[in-house]
Amino acid sequence: MAQIYVASPFFSPEQVDRVKRLEAALSANPTVTDFYSPRLHQDAEHEQFTEPWATEIFHRDMDQIAAADVIVTVLDFEAKNLDSGTAYELGVATMSHKPILALQEKDEAVNLMITESLHWYTKQVKDIETYDFKTLPAGEFVGEIL
Repeated sequence: MAQIYVASPFFSPEQVDRVKRLEAALSANPTVTDFYSPRLHQDAEHEQFTEPWATEIFHRDMDQIAAADVIVTVLDFEAKNLDSGTAYELGVATMSHKPILALQEKDEAVNLMITESLHWYTKQVKDIETYDFKTLPAGEFVGEIL
């Protein structure tokens, strides 16, 4: 079974709702045994938003990306922009040769550096419930490329 890392923004109620629905879809998928979503792991030894907290969270997330076999990401953020933290995580994943599966519910253009790094793409979170994480079928980005 693949270890999955969820790369997604969770700064607004809309973003939290989207990643919660993604987490639920992963939980319902019979080919998924475990996933790591940073939203669920904000607990730390240090006070939130301090430098020691940031260092701890950064290293934990980088360790989880390194341990992951697959990255599942949410591309939706604000207008035609991807969340900078999510973009960084996708860059790390790309350079580590990990397949990136993307969910994008909004109809926004996506930068070619992201679209070219994707292994699979969907517009509907329900597709994550039935995706086969054992065989990892490919699927191209569909939409406007920046």
